Amino acid sequence: MTLDRITLSGFRNHAESRLDGTAHFNLLVGENGAGKTNVLEALSLFAPGRGLRRAALTDMAPRSTPASENAGFGVSALLDCGDGSEAVRLGTGTRPDRPGRRLVHINGAESSALALGEWLAMGWLTPAMDGLFTDSAGARRRYMDRLALALDPLHARHASRYDAALRERNRLLDGDAEPDPQWLDAIEAQLAEHGAALARGRMSLVARLTEELALLPDRPFARPALTYAASGSAEAAELAEDLQRHRARDRAARRTLTGPHRDDLEVVMAGKEALAATCSTGEQKAMLIAITLAHAALAARGRPGLLLLDEVAAHLDPVRREALFGRLRGGAAQVWMTGTELAPFEAIAGEAAMWRVSGGKVERAN
Repeated sequence: MTLDRITLSGFRNHAESRLDGTAHFNLLVGENGAGKTNVLEALSLFAPGRGLRRAALTDMAPRSTPASENAGFGVSALLDCGDGSEAVRLGTGTRPDRPGRRLVHINGAESSALALGEWLAMGWLTPAMDGLFTDSAGARRRYMDRLALALDPLHARHASRYDAALRERNRLLDGDAEPDPQWLDAIEAQLAEHGAALARGRMSLVARLTEELALLPDRPFARPALTYAASGSAEAAELAEDLQRHRARDRAARRTLTGPHRDDLEVVMAGKEALAATCSTGEQKAMLIAITLAHAALAARGRPGLLLLDEVAAHLDPVRREALFGRLRGGAAQVWMTGTELAPFEAIAGEAAMWRVSGGKVERAN
C-alpha cells in the first residue's frame, strides 16, 4: 500500500506543502515547532473522527489567520491499494463559508468521513498518549473506540448514535417534570441497540488484540494483558431492561449510570502482574508500543494501513529502537515517523523516504 502525492493547503503552518515519492518508511525531520506533527495530523484526517489531536476544524486554519477569517484548508492524497486497481484520490478539508464543517471527497465525489474508514485503516502513537494508563476512563474509552474503528468502520456510527441517544435520555432525566415513559422507551431502545453494538465492538477489539499480543515476544517490549471492564450488557434486550429497571435511580442521579459510556480498559503488565498505571513510564511506553504494533497488524489485514508515530524513536534505547524498526519493516502498514534529528533513524535511512520540515515548508532530503 502506498499513500503518495500528498498535499497540504492552508493547514496550520503549511501554506502549501507536497510530499511525493513516499515509501514503506517515511521520515519527517526538523526542529520542534517546524510542522512535523502537523503533517501527521493532516494524514490522520484520512480516517473518521477528529484526527490525532482531536482539534476543532477551525483550529486547523493557518496560525496567522484568525478563525473568523478562515480561508479553509485542504488535504489530499493518492491511495495505491497495491492490488493492481486504479489509485484512489482522497481529499478532506473545509470551505471559507463553512469553516466548521468537514468536507470529504473520494475520487472527486462528495462523501462522508465515515466512508474514509472503508478505504484506509489508521493508527497512531503520540507523546500526548503517554499518560493513557493514568488518565481518565473516558480517555481509555476513546482510545478503544479509535482502535475499534480502524477494524470496523461501522463502529463510529454506533458510537455517534449512542452518544446522541444518551444526551437525550440525560436531558429528560435532568428535567423538572417526570419524563414521558413512552418517550423514554423509544430513547432507551436506541441506547440499547447502539450501546450493545458499541460494547461488542470493544469486546471484539480486546479479544483480537489479546490474540495478536500473544504472538509477540515478551522482550524488548513489555507484553500488556488487556481486559474490557463493561458497565452493562452487550446484548440489546438485556441493556434495555437494565435501563428501564434503573430509571428511578438514574432520575435521582440526573444521569444514566448504566451503559458503555461507563466502561473502561484495564491493562496489566503481564510479566509483573502489575497494573499499568503503577508501572514506570518506560514500561508504560513499552506497553503502548506493543499495543500499537499489535493493532497495526490487525488493522492492515483486508484494507490498506497507515501508522503514524510521533517522536517515538528518540525515547527508545538502541535495542528497542532496532526491534521497533524490525517489526514495522515486516508489517503491511505504511509508516510515518517524526524526529528532531536523523541519528535515531540511521538503521532505516537507506530504505526510507525523508523530508526536512522547517517553518511549515517540506523539502525532500534524499
